[in-house]
Amino acid sequence: MDKPEQIRNIAIAAHVDHGKTTLTDNLLAGAGMIADEGEATRLMMDTEEDEQERGITIDAANVSMTHEHEGQNHLINLIDTPGHVDFGGDVTRAMRAVDGALVVVDAVEGAMPQTETVVRQALREGVKPALFINKVDRLISELQEGPQEMQERLMDVIGDVNELIRGMTEDMDNVDDWTVSVEDGTVAFGSALYKWGVSAPSMAETGIGFPEIIEMERNDQRLELHEQTPLSDVVLDMVAEHFPNPLDAQPRRIPRVWRGDDDTDLARQMREVDDEGEVVFMVTDISMDPHAGEIATGRLFSGTIKQGQELYVSGTAGKNRVQSVGIFMGGEREELDRGVPAGNIAAVTGLRDAIAGSTVSSVEMTPFESIEHISEPVITKSVEAKNMDDLPKLIETLQQVAKEDPTIRVEINEDTGEHLISGQGELHLEVITQRIQKNQGIPVQTGEPIVVYRESPQDASREVEGVSPNRHNKFYISIEPLPEDVVETIKLGEASMDMPELERREALQEAGMDKDTSQNVEHIHGTNILIDDTKGIQHLNETMELVIEGLEEALNDGPLANEPVQGALLRLHDAKLHEDTIHRGPAQVIPAVRDAVHRALIDADIKLLEPIQNVRIDVPSEHMGSASGEIQGRRGRVDDMFQEGDLMVIEGIAPVEEMIGFSSDIRSATEGRASWNTENAGFRVLADNLQREKIMEIRERKGMKLELPQSVDQF
Repeated sequence: MDKPEQIRNIAIAAHVDHGKTTLTDNLLAGAGMIADEGEATRLMMDTEEDEQERGITIDAANVSMTHEHEGQNHLINLIDTPGHVDFGGDVTRAMRAVDGALVVVDAVEGAMPQTETVVRQALREGVKPALFINKVDRLISELQEGPQEMQERLMDVIGDVNELIRGMTEDMDNVDDWTVSVEDGTVAFGSALYKWGVSAPSMAETGIGFPEIIEMERNDQRLELHEQTPLSDVVLDMVAEHFPNPLDAQPRRIPRVWRGDDDTDLARQMREVDDEGEVVFMVTDISMDPHAGEIATGRLFSGTIKQGQELYVSGTAGKNRVQSVGIFMGGEREELDRGVPAGNIAAVTGLRDAIAGSTVSSVEMTPFESIEHISEPVITKSVEAKNMDDLPKLIETLQQVAKEDPTIRVEINEDTGEHLISGQGELHLEVITQRIQKNQGIPVQTGEPIVVYRESPQDASREVEGVSPNRHNKFYISIEPLPEDVVETIKLGEASMDMPELERREALQEAGMDKDTSQNVEHIHGTNILIDDTKGIQHLNETMELVIEGLEEALNDGPLANEPVQGALLRLHDAKLHEDTIHRGPAQVIPAVRDAVHRALIDADIKLLEPIQNVRIDVPSEHMGSASGEIQGRRGRVDDMFQEGDLMVIEGIAPVEEMIGFSSDIRSATEGRASWNTENAGFRVLADNLQREKIMEIRERKGMKLELPQSVDQF
């Protein structure tokens, strides 16, 4: 742990069911941490019961192991991440802690939509990829391919992955060529199930290549194959050889994830991985331990973290005292009686204010960039305790859930007494509610899944006047839709209010905003921007905070159905304010602004947007008709159909609301022979003929008045 040049921090990432967790089992057996016997399907990293039952990884799990390479012992800190799209947040957070990503691809299926997502998550964090092609045994035993066909298929997979990497690194500055290749040794092949693997360096060393493998696989000599060219050696050698150590990686990664001043001592200590410097620790995961309380896991960029230290947590007042430090071994946490030095991944207790994404340090500093999640919550369920006595415990549990998983939103509606949780998909919410019942022993009942809508202006509005209740203050506001590129820039966190003004201005202009507008940005709320176009108005500076508060209230609950507003550009043209502070307090300014914003939105032809998903179905050709019918019957559209191997692939998009219950329908339509996956694809305007009906349905559910404001005449 004290020799950064011998540390490798890596994550294993891939599409669902391509074999990440089974591969991790191999590596653990190779490092002598679990017994090496039979086929490798013990799923050591799926420590929760529900993970074993469903056969998928739900939580990212950490483990540390050692491996000898070229006479040197290396410490490998590994994070096994989930592949299912509903748990993508765990992947993004894991990438912040590591320097290398081992991308696993199934040889038969090839690069899939989720493969693309995980590669993008890695590159955005400045993490270097390498490739492992798994399930090569299926090409030999199931598809009966000869050496020539096999080689062509494998080269295709490598080509696809490289195309993804190239496409994503084009726009990035100063990135070396990170494409993978067999000759460089950044690609390995093998079978995680039967525990054998090969790469160009290993073939040179053992003399075992594809012809020998095909022969041994066909003669059922899998055990000998594993003994002669074990997968764990091949992969761990590749990790030790080709992934950067913290000394190489941190000088490149710090500027990507931290916006502080480059010339300070602190910046130098982080670049040099200085274990005697100030402590800088980035929390990437929070988990609960029944005995030790909350455990914060994360990457230590500089300093040495020890028991008893008092550390600052970004965004909170006061300090937290470190109670214990340790490292993870799968489900077990090993406490250490010494400190953990820079460059390692550590598990710390006692940081009670930290959440996933906090910066923890011994001096006050600019925090790291917030971790950007690629998708936002689109499905909501209400959760109620069956017995009233369990209510306080349920509220506490829900707050804990929100702390552990930032991609979940928990909202407690005080008017109706409902607790709403929003997540990435049906499976995500199902897992959370199951865990509340099992782990906390609280019987709960959940409502039907509700889809989250958005409201958005479609046109430019006139200038609208908002008057305060005492008639002494007036605000003049107009609204227009924000261009798509600007919305995207805000979503990715490339323009935000915590950035220096100059950088924010440049980012917005690059996305296509004109120069004058970008200079007057006063506030960004969600994906909405407030522009201050006023000239020299007295008292406006001190009233601005209240204006922003009124604006946020109005945007959180849109005028149509109290759903959040997105993609609006608001201009404040003029304001008339009362001389006397007492007559322009919160009770006057907030209602005036809120009213003006809502009226301007209605004038800007505001409409309801619904969330949509990309759908991909792989199905044998005789079931193709019924599978594409399933998408079209759900107000979806089919964009593409093509043949891949012996399967037909159907790609299209469909509204999230119509996709509820899709899994049972598609199984019965295709006799259970289809495999499919969905990915959130943002929002689109709901069809005009459905607008009124849908708005009324939401208003009724929320207990609002059922008549819309007089001025709404666009449907």
